[in-house]
Amino acid sequence: MNDVTTPGGRNIRASVCMATYKGAAFVEEQIASILAELGADDELVIVDDASPDETADIIDGIKDRRIRLIRAVRNKGYVRTFEEAVSLSRGEYIFLSDQDDIWVPGRLELMLAALSECQVVASNFDMLGGGRRPWIPRLRSSDSHRRLANLAGILVGYRAYYGCGMAFRREAARCFTPIPPYVRESHDLWLAICGNIGGSVMHLDQSTIYRRLHEENQTPAGWRSLPKIVSARVMLLRLMLEAFRRSRGRA
Repeated sequence: MNDVTTPGGRNIRASVCMATYKGAAFVEEQIASILAELGADDELVIVDDASPDETADIIDGIKDRRIRLIRAVRNKGYVRTFEEAVSLSRGEYIFLSDQDDIWVPGRLELMLAALSECQVVASNFDMLGGGRRPWIPRLRSSDSHRRLANLAGILVGYRAYYGCGMAFRREAARCFTPIPPYVRESHDLWLAICGNIGGSVMHLDQSTIYRRLHEENQTPAGWRSLPKIVSARVMLLRLMLEAFRRSRGRA
């Protein structure tokens, strides 16, 4: 069982869950931006997915008691690695974080304020260095309560739900985990589906991270083949049915 208190006996407020793999080039800068946001009662849970480079050693060299590093013995892929990080987290509020972005100052408190009113919050992002954003439209706070439109947007691919810009309350983890075994990508869309079907998701107009695009990014940069597009849409439909089933089971 995970102890939900700090060494001083206080409840852990926020858990930042990060999955790392071959992230040596950028992970230290990202961790610095996160630690600058965290309070004494927060934690950064990092599961390294058996990186063949020095990623885990770099993290281990950062001496901060709020960091919990878990070294996987074999590579499982980023979806299962994020799932493990969430399962090991102890905070009331759970943030997902990539290994190579930069947090915008004020991100933590802004998203915590939103989570006082909803189960899942999703924010926007800007590109590090002011580069051009992907074509997908920004999230709008005015769309937060348009659940069916949001689900349709997920299915079509024009709702900008990125895990690196999302957080959720501990209660929402009951829908999010365990992640269905057929999910090999898009854990962030699964979280967004859980939030929308559960009727408690909020979009923030603000950007809370700077995204860094490079050749090692897990998010596809180009167009996919038709079979992959069809397969992804089938998976999303299955996830919507699964989220509905889980929400009914908790009712």
